[in-house]
Amino acid sequence: MNDAAIDYAGVFQCLPGMVALLTPDLVYADVNEEFLRGAGRRRDQVVGRYLFDVFPDNPKDAAASGMRNLAASLQRVLDTGERDAMALQRYDVEDPERPGEWQERYWSPVNAPVLDDDGKVVLLVHRVEEVTELIKARGGPTGSRARVLEAELYTRARELQELNERLRQSHAREREVALALQEAMLPASRQVGDRRAAVRYRPAIGALNVCGDWYDIVDLVGGNRIGVSVGDVVGHGLPAAGVMGQLRSALSAASRVAAGPAEALNVLGRYAHVVDGAESATAVTTFIDFDEHTITYSSAGHLPPVLVHTDGRVEFLDQATDPPLDAHPDPMPRPQASTNYSAGATLALYTDGLVERRREDIGTGLDRLAEALARHRALPAESLADAVLLELLPPGGATDDTALVIVRL
Repeated sequence: MNDAAIDYAGVFQCLPGMVALLTPDLVYADVNEEFLRGAGRRRDQVVGRYLFDVFPDNPKDAAASGMRNLAASLQRVLDTGERDAMALQRYDVEDPERPGEWQERYWSPVNAPVLDDDGKVVLLVHRVEEVTELIKARGGPTGSRARVLEAELYTRARELQELNERLRQSHAREREVALALQEAMLPASRQVGDRRAAVRYRPAIGALNVCGDWYDIVDLVGGNRIGVSVGDVVGHGLPAAGVMGQLRSALSAASRVAAGPAEALNVLGRYAHVVDGAESATAVTTFIDFDEHTITYSSAGHLPPVLVHTDGRVEFLDQATDPPLDAHPDPMPRPQASTNYSAGATLALYTDGLVERRREDIGTGLDRLAEALARHRALPAESLADAVLLELLPPGGATDDTALVIVRL
């Protein structure tokens, strides 16, 4: 049987659990029959309506938190593109036949994303299991064993929710500190000066996804030359941001005295060997000579810079690629290559957040970047950087940090 022969809409309606499809705006796109039965609603009372208009919190319960908890879970799925299982929830439901009367109900919800080819969340799968009968099994008058168990479960669920909220707040504070650290360590736009260059940094979405991407632009000794580099540290949060700052500073210093980019990366590799957390970090550095119209480059496991010639031809600078930093037990000399350009060409260095997408070959992202750079090559550097980010990053933001440097040669 092939996919065309399967009635997926019919399968959805026959699912044995309560399942709903929500839009990113939390409007019911569809629900299965079991959902309607369990919720005690007709299809016209649900589909096309806002989730919390259909199921608001019980206004008679000042401590009701089901709506807030569910909204937070769904937002986490939208932000991260990852499945989120919730703790047991008490979420009372208004009796559709007797407005103003609320039924005490307990639910076990799970929320999952439906992603498009670019990794954007286009639908939310909201599956719930009603466990009210289990909670109240063998129930009797208040104070019975079942009612005591119910109270204990509800209390534990509240405690878990409070713990999750404290953890999210802690991660959010860590993200703020890490972003501040990254901003302090990365060179400001004013340092680019009159080099006809544009720099962009976009942190990943989600409170847990601060990474270690970095970029640098330095003046080189002798002639009209600059060094342009980008790199990526494995890991997240403050540790990655701290390692990023160390590696960026070390490469910036090495570039100023090295004979070429390969030598600068050799020095950086030796330094990375003694920095905890620098394992498998990647970097690429280019030395641009504006008088000779040459770019000399070397890469330590990083994605290749892109050179867009004035006629629109795209050249990936991938002839001097070596393993990531600290990949060899004993540091080895790294390769180096050079290429020529004509005045008016454009060079782009970037990190993987710009081109990598889940379930997509990296070549597709590189082709997308090359096409955007070539098509917008006549724009000033600042406008070109904005255009590339607008076209390549998902509307809601990427799940990995993104650094981009555009240099008009």
